[in-house]
Amino acid sequence: MTAENVTTSTRLQNILSNYYVRKILLSIVTLFGISILIFTIARVLPGDPARLALGPRAPEDVVEQYRKLLRLDQPIYIQYFYWLLDVFNGRFGLSLVTFRDVLTDIVEFLPATVELIIFTLIIDVIGAFSLGVISGRKPNSMIDNAVRIFAYAGIAIPSFVWAIILQLVLANWLDILPAYGRLSLGIEVNRITGLITVDSLLSGNLVAFADAITHLIIPSLSLAIGCIAQEARILRANLIENINKDYILNMYAHGIPSSIIFFKYALKPSMIPTVTIMTLDMASMLGNAFLVELIFNWPGLSRYGITAMLRKDLNAIVGVVLVIGLAYTIASIIIDLLVSYLDPRVRYKR
Repeated sequence: MTAENVTTSTRLQNILSNYYVRKILLSIVTLFGISILIFTIARVLPGDPARLALGPRAPEDVVEQYRKLLRLDQPIYIQYFYWLLDVFNGRFGLSLVTFRDVLTDIVEFLPATVELIIFTLIIDVIGAFSLGVISGRKPNSMIDNAVRIFAYAGIAIPSFVWAIILQLVLANWLDILPAYGRLSLGIEVNRITGLITVDSLLSGNLVAFADAITHLIIPSLSLAIGCIAQEARILRANLIENINKDYILNMYAHGIPSSIIFFKYALKPSMIPTVTIMTLDMASMLGNAFLVELIFNWPGLSRYGITAMLRKDLNAIVGVVLVIGLAYTIASIIIDLLVSYLDPRVRYKR
């Protein structure tokens, strides 16, 4: 073996030994396994997708031709093989609802859900850390009790109930925010990224930007309340636990200012569980936001996925589940990066 081959082999081993490279490779294998599982489950469920797509009045010979077009008359492993070939060629198969390629539908509907999740994350981060810090710094105070009551209510009441309550109060009774949709009638934005707030800024349309923000407030707040309640409780509990540890008490004994001790040495390790839960919550919203999207007539991926399941749209079901699986994979990598930053011991160990 030449020196050049040895060097190339060493570099390859170093790359493969990297933690994040191994995690990405494992994620690819996981997505491949998810595709096999969901593809199989979607095709063994009762019901004829071809008949559902064409309707009950379609002639049987037409349904049979459509069934052959979708390769439903072939074994599952052959169907999966052709589907996988289409994926490698940039196609996710034909949707039985929209009669377009599933990838085209995902590109159209995903930005609406992503925009909703981004604004939910902004509200979640501000609310969870603010309430958690206020509650954890002054435990058993009046403010702490109020935060705990809010946390119990936020966890107990589902997001779609919050959506209805906020819609009634802010949109119908007070009439200060729009009740549904992404933009008001008469306002249009040229599609560039699919994110209306971003596209309106890129087009210099500030009126559309302000209108899009007002449409995002109620649905984002509806999704964020439950997350804020759970994450604020976790942060509060970890803050109270860490403040009473020996190394923190030792700092107080040495006269270090309490604000430095709290924000630099107690808050940072207390944030790790909260950040982990917060990131996973954001990934789960891709699949769990469908009721909120239905209430607000939000044309997002979650609503598209539920419609696909009700109509037994096989290719759409697999495509949506893969997108959700990819979101969890990305969230897992982000969690590792954030935890490595917040806890140097994890970074040094790797």
